[in-house]
Amino acid sequence: MPVVEDATEEVVNGEIRIMPRPKFKHTLIVQKLGKLLSTQIDENLILVLIAPFGLIIRRFPLTSRVPDLAVFLKKNMVEQDGYIHSAPELIVEVLSPANTRVERAAKLRDYEQIRVPEVWVLSPEARTAEVLELQENQLRTTKILAEGQISPAHFPGVSIDVISIWPD
Repeated sequence: MPVVEDATEEVVNGEIRIMPRPKFKHTLIVQKLGKLLSTQIDENLILVLIAPFGLIIRRFPLTSRVPDLAVFLKKNMVEQDGYIHSAPELIVEVLSPANTRVERAAKLRDYEQIRVPEVWVLSPEARTAEVLELQENQLRTTKILAEGQISPAHFPGVSIDVISIWPD
């Protein structure tokens, strides 16, 4: 995999895509959510990873995504050559103004391909959390929350107040 200084890279169907670094508010949201999740899980069993890290979707043509945040059961993780080759239990993506619907749909299809059971899409502008769950091999929206509790399906007892995700 090539390395470009001071940029985030994804490889999609063999094509390198250089993405601008996340803006400050985006970074705050990811860090805050990571901290909220980490305080409620058993760190001996579960790993919360915050970008940048490479998640291999497929080798041919090479596709590697960089989720904003992912939660893994350590026993299910497969790491090779510094990249993760296994699906997390939860992926969180924070929308940026530069994201297009086409890009979002392609990324969700890639997560479906590796059978990610749950994806949260956070919209800082709308201050909402969209929950998508894998049903019949497709990620489908099961709820959109502007307030209340959001809980990962595979981590009972973990609960986040949606309003607490957003920076003050």
